[in-house]
Amino acid sequence: MRAVVFVGNGEVSVESVTDPAIADPGDAVVRVRRAAVCGTDLHTVAHAEHVPRGTVLGHEFAGDVVEVGPAVTGHRVGDRVVGADFTACGRCWWCRRGDHWECADRRFFGTGAAFGPALAGAQAELVRVPFADTVLRPVPADVDLDAAVFLGDTLATGYAAVRRCGLTPGDTVVVIGGGPVGQLTSLAAQACGAGIVVVVEPVDERRELAVRQGALGSVPDGTRQLVDEVTDGRGADAVIDAIGGPRGLETAFALVRRRGTIVSVGVHADPPWPLPVAAAFADELTLRFAIGDVMRDGDALVGLLRSGAVDPTVVASETVGLDGVPDAYRRMAQRRTLKSLIAL
Repeated sequence: MRAVVFVGNGEVSVESVTDPAIADPGDAVVRVRRAAVCGTDLHTVAHAEHVPRGTVLGHEFAGDVVEVGPAVTGHRVGDRVVGADFTACGRCWWCRRGDHWECADRRFFGTGAAFGPALAGAQAELVRVPFADTVLRPVPADVDLDAAVFLGDTLATGYAAVRRCGLTPGDTVVVIGGGPVGQLTSLAAQACGAGIVVVVEPVDERRELAVRQGALGSVPDGTRQLVDEVTDGRGADAVIDAIGGPRGLETAFALVRRRGTIVSVGVHADPPWPLPVAAAFADELTLRFAIGDVMRDGDALVGLLRSGAVDPTVVASETVGLDGVPDAYRRMAQRRTLKSLIAL
Protein backbone atom coordinates (compact mmCIF):
# COMPACT_ATOMS: atom_id res chain seq x y z
CA MET A 1 0.00 0.00 0.00
CA ARG A 2 0.97 3.67 -0.18
CA ALA A 3 1.47 5.78 2.91
CA VAL A 4 2.94 9.04 4.20
CA VAL A 5 6.21 8.30 5.98
CA PHE A 6 8.78 10.33 7.88
CA VAL A 7 12.03 10.54 5.89
CA GLY A 8 14.11 12.69 8.24
CA ASN A 9 15.08 16.35 8.55
CA GLY A 10 11.49 17.44 9.14
CA GLU A 11 10.29 16.02 5.81
CA VAL A 12 7.67 13.48 4.77
CA SER A 13 7.20 11.48 1.61
CA VAL A 14 4.65 9.14 0.04
CA GLU A 15 6.11 5.64 -0.20
CA SER A 16 5.07 2.04 -0.78
CA VAL A 17 5.01 0.07 2.48
CA THR A 18 3.83 -3.36 3.58
CA ASP A 19 0.08 -3.75 4.02
CA PRO A 20 -1.02 -4.05 7.65
CA ALA A 21 -2.42 -7.38 8.82
CA ILE A 22 -4.32 -8.75 11.80
CA ALA A 23 -1.75 -9.41 14.53
CA ASP A 24 -4.01 -9.97 17.56
CA PRO A 25 -7.55 -11.35 17.87
CA GLY A 26 -8.94 -7.92 18.80
CA ASP A 27 -7.48 -6.14 15.76
CA ALA A 28 -9.27 -4.70 12.76
CA VAL A 29 -7.93 -3.34 9.49
CA VAL A 30 -9.58 -0.18 8.17
CA ARG A 31 -9.46 1.15 4.64
CA VAL A 32 -8.86 4.85 5.21
CA ARG A 33 -11.25 7.13 3.31
CA ARG A 34 -10.46 10.34 5.16
CA ALA A 35 -7.39 11.34 7.13
CA ALA A 36 -6.02 14.71 8.19
CA VAL A 37 -2.83 16.59 8.91
CA CYS A 38 -2.73 17.78 12.51
CA GLY A 39 -0.53 20.14 14.49
CA THR A 40 0.68 17.06 16.37
CA ASP A 41 1.93 15.65 13.06
CA LEU A 42 3.90 18.84 12.44
CA HIS A 43 5.38 18.63 15.93
CA THR A 44 6.20 14.93 15.37
CA VAL A 45 8.30 15.54 12.26
CA ALA A 46 9.92 18.69 13.65
CA HIS A 47 10.91 17.04 16.97
CA ALA A 48 11.53 13.50 15.83
CA GLU A 49 13.72 12.08 18.60
CA HIS A 50 11.16 9.29 19.17
CA VAL A 51 10.23 8.82 15.50
CA PRO A 52 12.49 6.63 13.33
CA ARG A 53 12.72 7.20 9.62
CA GLY A 54 10.14 5.19 7.73
CA THR A 55 7.42 5.69 10.36
CA VAL A 56 3.94 5.82 8.82
CA LEU A 57 2.43 9.07 10.11
CA GLY A 58 -1.05 10.30 10.99
CA HIS A 59 -3.59 9.68 13.74
CA GLU A 60 -6.90 11.12 12.46
CA PHE A 61 -8.86 8.74 10.25
CA ALA A 62 -12.25 7.49 9.17
CA GLY A 63 -13.09 4.74 6.70
CA ASP A 64 -14.44 1.24 6.19
CA VAL A 65 -13.63 -1.96 8.06
CA VAL A 66 -12.08 -4.49 5.66
CA GLU A 67 -10.94 -7.20 8.09
CA VAL A 68 -11.57 -8.12 11.73
CA GLY A 69 -9.88 -10.48 14.15
CA PRO A 70 -11.80 -13.38 15.72
CA ALA A 71 -12.33 -11.54 19.03
CA VAL A 72 -13.93 -8.43 17.48
CA THR A 73 -17.66 -8.38 18.16
CA GLY A 74 -18.66 -4.73 17.71
CA HIS A 75 -17.68 -4.19 14.07
CA ARG A 76 -18.13 -6.08 10.83
CA VAL A 77 -16.53 -5.86 7.43
CA GLY A 78 -18.05 -2.94 5.55
CA ASP A 79 -18.87 -0.81 8.62
CA ARG A 80 -18.10 2.93 8.42
CA VAL A 81 -15.96 3.85 11.42
CA VAL A 82 -13.86 6.59 12.92
CA GLY A 83 -10.81 5.81 15.02
CA ALA A 84 -9.54 7.33 18.23
CA ASP A 85 -6.05 8.76 17.85
CA PHE A 86 -4.67 6.36 20.46
CA THR A 87 -5.46 2.86 21.66
CA ALA A 88 -6.74 1.51 24.97
CA CYS A 89 -7.74 -1.96 26.06
CA GLY A 90 -11.25 -1.03 27.20
CA ARG A 91 -11.13 -3.44 30.15
CA CYS A 92 -8.66 -2.19 32.77
CA TRP A 93 -9.47 -0.06 35.83
CA TRP A 94 -8.55 3.15 33.97
CA CYS A 95 -10.64 2.32 30.91
CA ARG A 96 -13.68 1.40 32.99
CA ARG A 97 -13.51 4.91 34.46
CA GLY A 98 -13.30 6.48 31.01
CA ASP A 99 -9.63 7.41 31.56
CA HIS A 100 -8.40 5.66 28.43
CA TRP A 101 -5.27 7.83 28.14
CA GLU A 102 -3.93 6.22 31.31
CA CYS A 103 -4.33 2.65 29.98
CA ALA A 104 -1.13 0.59 30.04
CA ASP A 105 -1.90 -0.51 26.48
CA ARG A 106 -1.94 3.03 25.11
CA ARG A 107 -0.28 3.45 21.72
CA PHE A 108 -0.61 6.64 19.70
CA PHE A 109 -0.99 6.20 15.96
CA GLY A 110 1.82 7.54 13.79
CA THR A 111 4.02 9.21 16.41
CA GLY A 112 6.72 6.62 16.92
CA ALA A 113 7.44 5.96 20.59
CA ALA A 114 6.52 9.47 21.77
CA PHE A 115 3.40 8.33 23.69
CA GLY A 116 3.91 4.60 24.11
CA PRO A 117 5.07 1.70 21.92
CA ALA A 118 5.15 2.60 18.24
CA LEU A 119 2.07 2.00 16.10
CA ALA A 120 1.87 2.69 12.36
CA GLY A 121 -0.24 5.69 11.50
CA ALA A 122 -3.31 6.38 9.39
CA GLN A 123 -2.11 8.67 6.59
CA ALA A 124 -2.19 5.52 4.50
CA GLU A 125 -4.49 3.43 2.40
CA LEU A 126 -4.91 0.91 5.24
CA VAL A 127 -4.39 1.04 9.01
CA ARG A 128 -4.29 -1.71 11.62
CA VAL A 129 -6.35 -0.88 14.72
CA PRO A 130 -5.66 -2.80 17.97
CA PHE A 131 -8.53 -3.22 20.48
CA ALA A 132 -10.92 -2.41 17.66
CA ASP A 133 -14.08 -2.76 19.75
CA THR A 134 -12.85 0.07 21.98
CA VAL A 135 -10.84 2.25 19.59
CA LEU A 136 -13.26 2.32 16.64
CA ARG A 137 -16.65 4.00 16.69
CA PRO A 138 -19.44 3.57 14.12
CA VAL A 139 -20.14 6.57 11.88
CA PRO A 140 -23.88 7.05 11.29
CA ALA A 141 -25.02 7.20 7.69
CA ASP A 142 -26.07 10.84 8.05
CA VAL A 143 -22.61 11.98 9.19
CA ASP A 144 -20.22 12.85 6.37
CA LEU A 145 -16.69 11.44 6.62
CA ASP A 146 -15.28 14.97 6.21
CA ALA A 147 -16.88 15.76 9.57
CA ALA A 148 -16.36 12.35 11.16
CA VAL A 149 -12.57 12.51 10.79
CA PHE A 150 -12.49 15.32 13.38
CA LEU A 151 -14.05 13.11 16.06
CA GLY A 152 -10.87 11.20 16.78
CA ASP A 153 -8.78 14.16 17.90
CA THR A 154 -9.50 17.80 17.09
CA LEU A 155 -13.16 18.01 18.08
CA ALA A 156 -12.68 15.49 20.87
CA THR A 157 -9.95 17.70 22.31
CA GLY A 158 -12.03 20.87 22.15
CA TYR A 159 -14.99 19.14 23.74
CA ALA A 160 -12.85 17.61 26.50
CA ALA A 161 -11.50 21.07 27.31
CA VAL A 162 -14.99 22.53 27.59
CA ARG A 163 -16.20 19.70 29.81
CA ARG A 164 -13.11 20.04 31.99
CA CYS A 165 -14.00 23.70 32.58
CA GLY A 166 -17.16 22.79 34.46
CA LEU A 167 -18.96 25.23 32.19
CA THR A 168 -22.31 26.62 33.36
CA PRO A 169 -24.78 28.38 31.04
CA GLY A 170 -23.83 31.97 30.33
CA ASP A 171 -20.18 31.68 31.34
CA THR A 172 -17.61 33.81 29.59
CA VAL A 173 -14.94 31.61 28.02
CA VAL A 174 -11.64 32.72 26.49
CA VAL A 175 -9.88 30.39 24.05
CA ILE A 176 -6.20 31.13 23.49
CA GLY A 177 -5.25 30.20 19.95
CA GLY A 178 -7.29 30.17 16.75
CA GLY A 179 -5.82 27.03 15.23
CA PRO A 180 -8.02 24.01 14.50
CA VAL A 181 -8.29 22.95 18.15
CA GLY A 182 -8.98 26.50 19.29
CA GLN A 183 -11.68 27.01 16.66
CA LEU A 184 -13.46 23.77 17.53
CA THR A 185 -13.10 24.49 21.26
CA SER A 186 -14.92 27.77 20.61
CA LEU A 187 -17.72 25.95 18.76
CA ALA A 188 -17.98 23.30 21.48
CA ALA A 189 -18.17 25.98 24.19
CA GLN A 190 -20.96 27.76 22.35
CA ALA A 191 -22.84 24.49 21.84
CA CYS A 192 -22.49 23.65 25.54
CA GLY A 193 -23.99 26.91 26.75
CA ALA A 194 -21.25 29.52 27.02
CA GLY A 195 -22.53 33.08 26.97
CA ILE A 196 -19.60 34.89 25.34
CA VAL A 197 -16.61 33.15 23.79
CA VAL A 198 -13.48 35.16 22.98
CA VAL A 199 -10.84 33.66 20.67
CA VAL A 200 -7.38 35.17 21.06
CA GLU A 201 -5.43 34.92 17.81
CA PRO A 202 -2.81 37.16 16.13
CA VAL A 203 -3.45 35.90 12.57
CA ASP A 204 -6.20 37.97 10.92
CA GLU A 205 -7.74 35.14 8.86
CA ARG A 206 -8.02 32.83 11.85
CA ARG A 207 -9.48 35.54 14.05
CA GLU A 208 -12.02 36.41 11.35
CA LEU A 209 -13.04 32.75 11.06
CA ALA A 210 -13.74 32.65 14.79
CA VAL A 211 -15.92 35.74 14.47
CA ARG A 212 -17.88 34.24 11.56
CA GLN A 213 -18.50 31.21 13.75
CA GLY A 214 -20.01 33.19 16.61
CA ALA A 215 -17.09 34.19 18.83
CA LEU A 216 -15.53 37.52 19.59
CA GLY A 217 -12.06 37.83 18.12
CA SER A 218 -9.18 39.55 19.83
CA VAL A 219 -5.54 40.26 19.17
CA PRO A 220 -3.40 39.24 22.15
CA ASP A 221 -2.58 42.75 23.33
CA GLY A 222 -6.21 43.84 23.45
CA THR A 223 -7.73 40.81 25.12
CA ARG A 224 -7.70 41.92 28.76
CA GLN A 225 -9.54 45.12 27.87
CA LEU A 226 -12.15 43.20 25.87
CA VAL A 227 -12.66 40.65 28.62
CA ASP A 228 -13.05 43.41 31.20
CA GLU A 229 -15.69 45.07 29.02
CA VAL A 230 -17.83 41.94 28.75
CA THR A 231 -17.43 40.83 32.38
CA ASP A 232 -17.61 44.16 34.23
CA GLY A 233 -13.92 43.84 35.02
CA ARG A 234 -14.10 40.40 36.68
CA GLY A 235 -12.18 38.38 34.09
CA ALA A 236 -13.20 35.23 32.25
CA ASP A 237 -14.98 32.42 34.07
CA ALA A 238 -12.84 29.93 32.16
CA VAL A 239 -9.77 30.23 29.97
CA ILE A 240 -8.76 27.39 27.64
CA ASP A 241 -5.16 27.33 26.47
CA ALA A 242 -5.13 25.74 23.01
CA ILE A 243 -1.51 26.56 22.14
CA GLY A 244 0.52 25.09 25.00
CA GLY A 245 3.82 26.17 26.47
CA PRO A 246 4.58 29.00 28.89
CA ARG A 247 2.99 31.68 26.69
CA GLY A 248 -0.41 30.01 26.71
CA LEU A 249 -0.43 29.45 30.46
CA GLU A 250 0.84 32.94 31.27
CA THR A 251 -1.84 34.48 29.08
CA ALA A 252 -4.50 32.33 30.73
CA PHE A 253 -3.52 33.40 34.24
CA ALA A 254 -3.72 37.04 33.14
CA LEU A 255 -7.30 36.67 31.88
CA VAL A 256 -9.10 34.39 34.35
CA ARG A 257 -11.26 35.78 37.13
CA ARG A 258 -10.88 34.97 40.82
CA ARG A 259 -12.14 31.44 41.52
CA GLY A 260 -12.05 30.80 37.77
CA THR A 261 -10.75 27.79 35.86
CA ILE A 262 -7.88 27.36 33.42
CA VAL A 263 -7.77 24.30 31.19
CA SER A 264 -4.76 23.58 28.99
CA VAL A 265 -5.06 21.31 25.95
CA GLY A 266 -2.03 22.61 24.06
CA VAL A 267 0.94 20.27 23.85
CA HIS A 268 3.62 21.06 26.45
CA ALA A 269 7.20 20.22 25.50
CA ASP A 270 8.98 22.11 28.32
CA PRO A 271 8.94 20.09 31.57
CA PRO A 272 9.20 23.00 34.08
CA TRP A 273 7.03 26.10 34.33
CA PRO A 274 6.99 28.59 37.23
CA LEU A 275 3.41 28.39 38.51
CA PRO A 276 2.32 31.69 40.12
CA VAL A 277 1.31 29.78 43.20
CA ALA A 278 0.75 32.75 45.52
CA ALA A 279 -1.73 34.37 43.16
CA ALA A 280 -3.33 31.01 42.36
CA PHE A 281 -3.85 30.35 46.07
CA ALA A 282 -5.12 33.82 46.90
CA ASP A 283 -7.54 33.82 43.96
CA GLU A 284 -8.60 30.16 44.49
CA LEU A 285 -7.84 29.29 40.88
CA THR A 286 -8.25 25.88 39.31
CA LEU A 287 -5.69 24.66 36.75
CA ARG A 288 -6.53 21.53 34.79
CA PHE A 289 -5.27 19.68 31.73
CA ALA A 290 -7.26 17.66 29.22
CA ILE A 291 -6.73 15.21 26.36
CA GLY A 292 -9.48 14.42 23.86
CA ASP A 293 -11.04 10.95 23.98
CA VAL A 294 -13.68 9.82 21.50
CA MET A 295 -13.74 6.44 23.24
CA ARG A 296 -15.21 8.17 26.30
CA ASP A 297 -17.13 11.05 24.72
CA GLY A 298 -18.23 9.51 21.43
CA ASP A 299 -21.98 9.68 22.05
CA ALA A 300 -21.87 13.38 22.84
CA LEU A 301 -19.52 14.16 19.96
CA VAL A 302 -21.64 12.34 17.41
CA GLY A 303 -24.67 14.11 18.86
CA LEU A 304 -23.06 17.50 18.28
CA LEU A 305 -22.52 16.61 14.62
CA ARG A 306 -25.92 15.06 13.97
CA SER A 307 -27.78 17.95 15.58
CA GLY A 308 -25.88 20.53 13.55
CA ALA A 309 -24.68 22.22 16.75
CA VAL A 310 -21.07 21.94 15.57
CA ASP A 311 -19.72 21.76 12.02
CA PRO A 312 -16.03 20.91 12.35
CA THR A 313 -15.42 21.17 8.60
CA VAL A 314 -15.26 24.97 8.91
CA VAL A 315 -11.57 24.58 9.79
CA ALA A 316 -10.75 22.50 6.69
CA SER A 317 -8.77 24.75 4.35
CA GLU A 318 -8.22 22.15 1.66
CA THR A 319 -8.64 18.52 0.68
CA VAL A 320 -5.73 16.76 -0.98
CA GLY A 321 -4.99 13.29 -2.26
CA LEU A 322 -2.22 11.18 -0.82
CA ASP A 323 0.34 12.56 -3.27
CA GLY A 324 -0.46 16.10 -2.11
CA VAL A 325 0.24 15.44 1.57
CA PRO A 326 3.95 16.48 1.66
CA ASP A 327 3.05 19.92 0.30
CA ALA A 328 0.10 20.10 2.70
CA TYR A 329 2.53 19.57 5.61
CA ARG A 330 4.63 22.47 4.33
CA ARG A 331 1.64 24.80 3.92
CA MET A 332 0.39 24.06 7.41
CA ALA A 333 3.85 24.53 8.91
CA GLN A 334 4.02 27.93 7.21
CA ARG A 335 0.52 28.77 8.56
CA ARG A 336 -0.75 29.24 5.01
CA THR A 337 -3.57 26.76 5.72
CA LEU A 338 -5.51 25.90 8.83
CA LYS A 339 -6.28 22.19 8.40
CA SER A 340 -5.67 19.80 5.51
CA LEU A 341 -7.95 16.83 4.92
CA ILE A 342 -6.79 13.80 2.95
CA ALA A 343 -9.22 11.97 0.67
CA LEU A 344 -8.24 8.44 -0.32
